[in-house]
Amino acid sequence: MYAIIEVGAKQYTVKKGDIIDVEKQAVKEGKDITLNKVLLVCKDKKVDLGQPYIKDTKVEAVVLKQIKGEKVISYKYRRRKASHWKKGHRQQLTRLKIKEIVSS
Repeated sequence: MYAIIEVGAKQYTVKKGDIIDVEKQAVKEGKDITLNKVLLVCKDKKVDLGQPYIKDTKVEAVVLKQIKGEKVISYKYRRRKASHWKKGHRQQLTRLKIKEIVSS
């Protein structure tokens, strides 16, 4: 059994026991979180598709930790102008472990 969920502006394919990194959620480490935006559920070759979301279906997860992603370097250069800049960015992420996919 697997599901496709939407967290923030991204979509993830998850199944029980998966560990995923999503955009930062305002939940403390060790707490449970319920993800209600379920787009698709597949169970034993039976596919339920939402329009856009499936009602009465949720994914339960536990927050493992709040982390930072890899550093991304942004560099802009203008030739012959003596103008350039370099910036780094690390996205804040939340690491989730999927406990269960609950569908009615």
